[in-house]
Amino acid sequence: MADAKHYDLIVIGGGPGGYVGAIRAAQMGMKVACIERDKLGGVCLNWGCIPTKALLHNAELYMEAIRHGEHWGFEMKPDAVKVNWEKVIGRSRGVTTQLNSGIAFLFKKNKIDHVQGHATIVSGKTAAKPCTVEVRTSAGGYYDGSAASGAPTQVLTADRVLVATGAKPRQLPFAPCDGKVIVSSYDAMTLPKRPESMIVIGSGAIGMEFAYFYNAFGTKVTVIEMQDRILPVEDDDISAAALKSFTAQGMAFKLGMSVKAVEKGKSGATVTVFNVKDETKVEKLDAEVVLVAIGVQPRIDGLFAPSLGIRLWDSGPAKGHIWTDYRDKTEPTYQTNVPGIYAIGDVVGPPWLAHISSEEAVACVERMKGHHTLGVDYAAFPGCTYCNPQVASIGMTEREAKQKGLKIKVGKYPLKSHGKAIAVGATEGLVKIITSEPYGEILGAHIFGEDASELIGEMGLAKRLEATAEDIISTVHAHPTMHESIHEAALATEGRLIHG
Repeated sequence: MADAKHYDLIVIGGGPGGYVGAIRAAQMGMKVACIERDKLGGVCLNWGCIPTKALLHNAELYMEAIRHGEHWGFEMKPDAVKVNWEKVIGRSRGVTTQLNSGIAFLFKKNKIDHVQGHATIVSGKTAAKPCTVEVRTSAGGYYDGSAASGAPTQVLTADRVLVATGAKPRQLPFAPCDGKVIVSSYDAMTLPKRPESMIVIGSGAIGMEFAYFYNAFGTKVTVIEMQDRILPVEDDDISAAALKSFTAQGMAFKLGMSVKAVEKGKSGATVTVFNVKDETKVEKLDAEVVLVAIGVQPRIDGLFAPSLGIRLWDSGPAKGHIWTDYRDKTEPTYQTNVPGIYAIGDVVGPPWLAHISSEEAVACVERMKGHHTLGVDYAAFPGCTYCNPQVASIGMTEREAKQKGLKIKVGKYPLKSHGKAIAVGATEGLVKIITSEPYGEILGAHIFGEDASELIGEMGLAKRLEATAEDIISTVHAHPTMHESIHEAALATEGRLIHG
């Protein structure tokens, strides 16, 4: 094998953290290689954020036309409309192909070497030697996550290595996914036919998005959640509104329940659940397909040579993920305990969000070059769930603010009286803003309703600029728009609500 090719930076992982970090590093004059063992774009583009939104848009169109057509003057019935399931799924996959080629173009434009294969970091940087990375033919893609074996096809060296390998779905230890009856989110995107019934284990963003999608097309969906509310990371009022809405749409919920066993049979599976407060209360549920959406785990299989001694978090929500200094410093470098090795994104722990991965990647490579960067504001990042109505939030929930002992004001605005919402038939939901006393600093914003994932951007900017409720109130919002609901909620924090 020829001498190792040397780079300023090797990025491992071509997802929204990896490819963004590679491009930003190249923009600053670094010689960069990006190693990806499957398709460019990572989980987000190929099996997560983007293709699921394509599926959800299909569901929204179907729901509006079939279930609410009469409201709009369209006379259509479910039995008169044929759903081509293959095309529904195919459109989603087509979107990923288009974006794959777009990233490849950006790599070429920025003179980034794209290396296909499975990377193993053999050594970190020392005074005498750079970091060393071996590349082998990939033995598996996103689903099985298996590491490659055999002799390396390439050996690369670099002054620094940035790990951005992301995360993969966490499985039930007693009921591993088989891709047919017990499935992960990857499988749920490409099921060859729509199941008549589905049990979704977990009511976080991933679980609820797939629950909405399959329910919209007629699958009987039951959601199991350990907590006493769905979407447990959201504000209590938002969780309650979402539960009411999705129950009305036809979903069933088993709250405060945990899964004890999953037994596969000829026509699907039987899931045994128990009450988390009284384990003697047991129930059996049957479904054709069981979707496991209980979170993610870091994708580090075969990534580090055993001799490297990479440190992992040993406790807390990031347990098992790669340790970096991002929790210890106000201006983290994202360096691991091994010199020359850095890590960002889902592989280092929560929040497991594509936009956080991208921002961490930019901050990391800019700090490598000695640039001043504001970095990531971990107290003010948006989170969104793209079912319909949508859910979006930023900052503290009311519960969190009270637990911290803060004096707060809460403004709520229901969409049922909102002009634009009435015009477009989207009156379900509310906007909630939490501010501090006495100055009106915005502590958190929570939205359940039409375009929530777009509306939250205004509140993100407001928090970044340390705006107050009065700043939102004095900003002229166009009429009629959904953005006026933000204005009304801000007014409500001051007892000045006009249209509620």
